[in-house]
Amino acid sequence: MTQKKISIDITESFDEEITCEEIMEESTDLIEKVPANLNYYFKKVKEESEIPLETVNKTISERKKDSKSFAEKYRPKTLNEIMGQAEAIVKIKIFVANYPKKKKAMVLYGGPGTGKTTMAHAIAKAMDAEIFELNASDLRNKNKLQEVLKPAIEQKSLTKLNKIILVDEVDGICAVDRGGLSELLELISITTYPVIITANDIWKNNLSSLRQKVELVEVREINYNIIKDVLINILKKEKLSIDDDVLTKIAVKANGDLRAALNDLQTASRLKDPSKFVPDERNRRTDIFNALKLVFKGKPNNDLLKVYDSVDMQIDEIFLWLEENINKEYSGLDLVRAYDLLSKADVFKGRIHKQQYWRFLVYENALLSYGISSAKKNSNCGFTSYQKPTRILKIWLSNQRNAKKKSIAQKYAKLVHVGYKRAMSEFPIIKQIINSNPKIQQELKLEKDEIEYITK
Repeated sequence: MTQKKISIDITESFDEEITCEEIMEESTDLIEKVPANLNYYFKKVKEESEIPLETVNKTISERKKDSKSFAEKYRPKTLNEIMGQAEAIVKIKIFVANYPKKKKAMVLYGGPGTGKTTMAHAIAKAMDAEIFELNASDLRNKNKLQEVLKPAIEQKSLTKLNKIILVDEVDGICAVDRGGLSELLELISITTYPVIITANDIWKNNLSSLRQKVELVEVREINYNIIKDVLINILKKEKLSIDDDVLTKIAVKANGDLRAALNDLQTASRLKDPSKFVPDERNRRTDIFNALKLVFKGKPNNDLLKVYDSVDMQIDEIFLWLEENINKEYSGLDLVRAYDLLSKADVFKGRIHKQQYWRFLVYENALLSYGISSAKKNSNCGFTSYQKPTRILKIWLSNQRNAKKKSIAQKYAKLVHVGYKRAMSEFPIIKQIINSNPKIQQELKLEKDEIEYITK
């Protein structure tokens, strides 16, 4: 295989006329022909074509760099670079400057792609402060917040004089709240560092107690003229050209979501004829249940490629929803074909995470939408009750069980001066040693729940 063929297989831009069938066929070819490890792949190219290894390494580096999304590549680093949010920025500066005279926490609320998280990082940089960030969707219970957030609030930064605590997407705590919100309110009351919280919808009923404790700052949708100016500046930096009419359509249909506009711009820039690009209207949200219904029960067509665009959920989480519910809709050979396509999507997901090769999202999305839909011969028109992914719960329960084991191993390693990894690998023996003598438990200063874990 020549280097030219490799280049075409991996980086050739899509024409807007490409069909779902062609994407599916190309994804299969990539799985069969392209090894998962790109470094190994390019070394093989070097052996076959006598290209210097330095050139190969440079090619890998450049491709990883180029694979960055525009949204990530051009994310503002300072407050001055943030466009269209002057009022919110002033309020953030006042909050931080006057802390803790009024409120100890601030909530930045507004639609996706308006710059809430970016502003928090920018104000931390302006203060020369460490930022401790956590996503609330991963901390939905009291114990987890005590384990992760409480130490961050109590401990000083090791590298900076100041610190900002960022709790991203607080809506996630309330989706499955197991004491998480009440614990967050308690931690806000004792913090000595400013807490910045982001939310898409702060006006939910179950967030009323949080609204009373914090200062509220609305992050408004960005004006389409400002979005268009940002798009033009990026095109100049990328040395690209797109018709003014297309840029206007992208800016208007983004409905204030700058991130969505940047994604559309990147898609349009990769077409052979960007003037034919038609952006989707944003903010037409679809819940995951309706999206699953369209995939499982609908007919496979090109429109299905966009079915997840309006779902407010990451593609990895959508993957878990499909995995959980696929056997409720399909059976027999239909189920075999569907699982085969799901496994191929998992291959691309792995390459995306390992190699940061984001263009493979095209294949993952096609396999999870059109692919899964095309696996069936006949549609099941009856009602199906879709369930939330249990794998997330299993992972959480496993982490809870391992948390005590890890904390005991850390204490033991520190006491006897051995490595933590060694303590973990020899834990069955260590467990017997600790159980053999109560004085050892006292020396390790084990908590009650840790002693219960050791003795069970």
